[in-house]
Amino acid sequence: MKPEIKSGIAAISLNGRDKGRVFVVLCELDADFVLVANGGLRPLSHPKKKRKKHLRAIGHEMPGLKASYDDQTVTDHDIRMFLKPLQDPYHQNPA
Repeated sequence: MKPEIKSGIAAISLNGRDKGRVFVVLCELDADFVLVANGGLRPLSHPKKKRKKHLRAIGHEMPGLKASYDDQTVTDHDIRMFLKPLQDPYHQNPA
């Protein structure tokens, strides 16, 4: 059984020009869409709206992200440090 796409979970993009990049889900907008960020090209100040079906959850969860995001206490650095061990080395510095 694959993990559910929910707030705080790490996910890989399956479609789009960000295909293969790892993001963390910030919040659910509705039944189909979520906001994702990775602290680098997609900072918290400019999250990406993404369809859930275009993401694959990888099972790692950032505890307390939903509350921290709502309170605006989470930083881009926190997200980068959470995602760093999950990064694909081929997508870290795109040409």
